[in-house]
Amino acid sequence: MLWLVIMKRPLLRSLGTSEACEATLHNWLKKADIEDGSRPGVSVAEAAELRDAKKRIRLLEQENEILRRAAAFFARELPPK
Repeated sequence: MLWLVIMKRPLLRSLGTSEACEATLHNWLKKADIEDGSRPGVSVAEAAELRDAKKRIRLLEQENEILRRAAAFFARELPPK
C-alpha cells in the first residue's frame, strides 16, 4: 500500500480528479492503515464495541435513576413506625 501513498497525487492529478477525490482516497488509506494496525487509531470493530458499551452505560444510568426515584417515592409513602 506504500506505493499507493507515494503515487496517489501524481496519479490522481493525471486522471484529472478533484481535491475532494484526493481527500476521500486519503481517508480510505488512513482507515485501512488503522484496520491493519500500522497506524494508531480505533478500528471499526473497536468503534462499534465502544458505541455499544456507551449505549449500555446510558441505559443502565437511566434504569438506576428510575430505581432511585422509585425508592424515594416509596420511602415518602410509608408511614413512620
